[in-house]
Amino acid sequence: MLLLFIIADSFAQNNFQFNSNVKRQTIPFQLLSNLIVFPIEVNGKKLNFILDSGVGNTILFNLNARDSVQLNNVKKIKLQGLGSEEPVDAILSDGNEFKLNNIISNSQKLYVVDNDNFDLSSKLGLTVNGIIGYELIKDFQVKINYSSKKITFYRPNDFNYDKCRKCESFDLEFYKYKPYMNIGAKLSQENDKITPIKLLIDSGGSDAMWLFEGSHPNILSPTNYFDDFLGEGLSGTIYGKRAKIKSLILGDFELKNPTVSYPDSLSIAHARKFNKRNGSIGASILKRFTVILDYKNEKITLKKGSHFKDPFRYNMSGIELVHNGKVLVKEHDNSNTGFALVNEASMSTNNKVILDYKYKFTFKPSYKIYKLRVNSPAYNAGLKEGDIVIKIDNKYTFNMDMDEIIGKFYQKENKRISIVVERNNQNYEYYFNLKDMLK
Repeated sequence: MLLLFIIADSFAQNNFQFNSNVKRQTIPFQLLSNLIVFPIEVNGKKLNFILDSGVGNTILFNLNARDSVQLNNVKKIKLQGLGSEEPVDAILSDGNEFKLNNIISNSQKLYVVDNDNFDLSSKLGLTVNGIIGYELIKDFQVKINYSSKKITFYRPNDFNYDKCRKCESFDLEFYKYKPYMNIGAKLSQENDKITPIKLLIDSGGSDAMWLFEGSHPNILSPTNYFDDFLGEGLSGTIYGKRAKIKSLILGDFELKNPTVSYPDSLSIAHARKFNKRNGSIGASILKRFTVILDYKNEKITLKKGSHFKDPFRYNMSGIELVHNGKVLVKEHDNSNTGFALVNEASMSTNNKVILDYKYKFTFKPSYKIYKLRVNSPAYNAGLKEGDIVIKIDNKYTFNMDMDEIIGKFYQKENKRISIVVERNNQNYEYYFNLKDMLK
């Protein structure tokens, strides 16, 4: 999946700050589909947010009765995001209290979107209530350690920039509260010509990078690609071409053969209003570094991480999976299992063990195929959209989390996948091999 938003013009809000003499605050986070997720209290209610450096406004969505939160000073507005559909109805709320441990703001603006079609929770396997970016990052120096899954907020100018041989720093340029950096790319496999490009830094995009066709004379439609589902935007589904380039150049760092998405022009019409922009750098690249965001000094620093040399892979199955609610599962409750030893002398001189199994019923996650790429290995094997995935590689999916299942589709080419699905109350078993469409 891919999360990218371009929201209507924003404006600065009240600052976040530490509520005591604390100089820094470290927060653990979950990394789901390369996205950073952690809880923030909004008006006393704890909600899960994605940290998305690609958004200027704070957005709430997917609120149900259990997640309901009191909002202050509301009015109706329209928001336009990525996707080819019309702007969506939203509510602008002012004067809200945000709290992240020792970090607090007493008067934050936020947007509330009520769009049933925009459901990140089902795609991540975890309830996600909102997205926050510029408004939180701008008031601190922020270090994101993808390896340890921790993010540290420092008081402005309190972070110590030690000399670092494995670090590269870049100047930031801001447009409508969104950060951009200038780097280089070797776009053709046939030569080493480096094309300068300006990319949005987008921690809320799970892909490696996006490029906008025609935004630079050298950024042309790729010759070796396949059409793919790229994700959901605020204003609809995003489709485009998936390809690879020779390398991405970040100072002295060179990332070889990164995957690149070329979104269709209709889906990104709003994003291209900043005509200097050539695309985005996403979390599949950012996670290879420890990232230091320093908005006040207009600077980003990348420190090479342990996953720097990991190969760039993509979903070769063609399956886009979503959470499908919960299923009631009957399991042995081994903690309550008893047994007795019975001496049946008339039958044998040996003791006989009789097991008295107890059972428990537990609600566990269920998953289904949301979208299926035409002519993909899964499609050609006979799978269909709407199929409920029961087993994968002989393991019940209710004992797996979303990332573990999806990880099966990112393995090496020719990896054989077995999958059991439920369709019309019948179970069917299929087999297919992962296929690299970009060789």
